[in-house]
Amino acid sequence: MNANDWITPDWPAPSWVQAVTTTRSGGVSEGPYASFNLATHVGDDPVAVIENRRRLRAALGLPAEPLWLTQVHGRGIVEVGEASPEAEADGAVARSRGQVCAVLTADCLPVLLCDRAGTCVAAVHAGWRGLAGGVIEAAVQALGLPGSSLIAWLGPAIGPRAFEVGDEVRAIFISRDPTASGAFQPQGGRWHADLYQLARRQLACLDVAAVYGGEWCTHADAERFYSYRRDGRTGRMATLIWMEG
Repeated sequence: MNANDWITPDWPAPSWVQAVTTTRSGGVSEGPYASFNLATHVGDDPVAVIENRRRLRAALGLPAEPLWLTQVHGRGIVEVGEASPEAEADGAVARSRGQVCAVLTADCLPVLLCDRAGTCVAAVHAGWRGLAGGVIEAAVQALGLPGSSLIAWLGPAIGPRAFEVGDEVRAIFISRDPTASGAFQPQGGRWHADLYQLARRQLACLDVAAVYGGEWCTHADAERFYSYRRDGRTGRMATLIWMEG
């Protein structure tokens, strides 16, 4: 695993705030999980996942094992240092240096948050269900700071040209925010949904105006990214954030 095997956010976070999204390169997994799958729940060889996680820690010089969550497409947010490994949640907050937040994705949207002063960080797993359920709002509330003091980064997710949903999904978002209709474009009786735009709208409503990233499509780039919608049986990338000690 080397620096070409991950994406570093381009955002104005303090120098001691470190963040990375992995790609599918740099590991030992085989078949549909090739090669850097970091998830234990997708059917990959557990020995391979353990080795991939070891390589992740070594390559990034992580100060601790990430808090690996059991993600449930909800709005639960836990505190690193208080939650047990595999806790059911879709986001984690760290307030102390050396604590590593992590979320796993393969089309869903990873969202990173930190305050401009660099006193706390968060990682959020935001698929359409999480976005509809308010997981970003829950993360901002958990940080306990005004949205105007935060910056956000949107990592690799399925792009709007590939993410097709039905009327019921669009209706859920519009019932919460009528202006969300702009994130849906008609496509043959269904809709193309823009997760990035939905997230940006929600962040704006929370006064988080400094939002970066959001230019990838996991579905379109099979060489770099896992995609559940594209492949079904596949691995997961990790998006991590921590404060150096």
